[in-house]
Amino acid sequence: MQQAPPRVLHIVENLDRGAVENWLVRMLVHARKREIEVDWTFYCILEQPGAMDDKARALGARVIHSPVPIARKAKFVRTLRMELGRGEYDVLHCHHDIVSAVYLLAASGMRIRRRIVHVHNADEAVLTPSRLKKRLYREPMRQVCLFMADRIVGISNHTLDTFLAGHARRPERDFVHYYGLDPAPFENVAADRADFRRQWELPEDALVLLFGGRLVPEKNPVFAVDVLADLRCIEPRAVAVFAGAGSQELDIVVRARELGVENSVHLLGWRNDLPEIMSCSDWFILPHPEHPMEGFGLAVVEAQLAGLRMLLSRGIPDDPLLPTACFRRLPLSGGSIEWAKAAMELLHDPVPSRAAALAALRASPMNMDQALKGLLELHT
Repeated sequence: MQQAPPRVLHIVENLDRGAVENWLVRMLVHARKREIEVDWTFYCILEQPGAMDDKARALGARVIHSPVPIARKAKFVRTLRMELGRGEYDVLHCHHDIVSAVYLLAASGMRIRRRIVHVHNADEAVLTPSRLKKRLYREPMRQVCLFMADRIVGISNHTLDTFLAGHARRPERDFVHYYGLDPAPFENVAADRADFRRQWELPEDALVLLFGGRLVPEKNPVFAVDVLADLRCIEPRAVAVFAGAGSQELDIVVRARELGVENSVHLLGWRNDLPEIMSCSDWFILPHPEHPMEGFGLAVVEAQLAGLRMLLSRGIPDDPLLPTACFRRLPLSGGSIEWAKAAMELLHDPVPSRAAALAALRASPMNMDQALKGLLELHT
């Protein structure tokens, strides 16, 4: 008789546009495709529904939204503890870095076989606007995670080591597990560069500098406008396209106006056709701040699969770079003119091979089968 899969409670923000949640749903889809049984529940700390709630439920998962905001800490912990007892979960899989300490404390003393803290970012954020409280809470919460979790998982080497904060990795507890990425959207993409330029009223010979992702300070999208302004002084055909949304949309527009390039900056908002947009672009830019570094640049992997030349800051770790990558890694302190010159240098490099990038992905830990296998092994 086949053994039932472990009952897993994933604690996430909500099943919306977040990279973590999209990865988990992607893994759930792949498990169903491979006819691998999983028993997952998503416990969302945000009350509002997410865009992928129904999709997750259709795939057989349960989706629960906490009726109590995490800001009401005592009642939130009691409510979560009630669900942990009611659901009789085998695995508590926490996806909120240092904040996972709250969930581990809620599970204290309960009969849960596996407690996992999954670290997705290196910024070590604590959910309080007070700088003093952040400093006071950070280390005690880290120690709770290190003491109470039996597995600490980082999405990259840098992310894991940052979280461990000088503690040596223990082979039986501390792991790096890379996101699995489905190459199908890039294998089957039907990109029409001319049609894309007509659709967004770009010049037919435009060279597209693409920023894809959240338009928020921790991604530093405004710097891409500075790079565009200097790039246009060298190559007037250059335009910038921002595929994403966030708090800095207005800052991008204002900066573009200040630099006189507002007609060459195009904000597309959130898109479901990013593989097509990437495949119609010429460069991908990610000027992430250097401290703290990016946890894992999933968009960096996607840009490689689309055959893009990449301009990356030193805030991007090596982990998402495939052997086929065509990129320049630059310090932000070098200024936008150096980034613009690097963009022109990249144009003289051979066009990156999408076929080679796809082959490299299949041989990497980001291969979907390997990533799913590793994820399920964490729960055993």
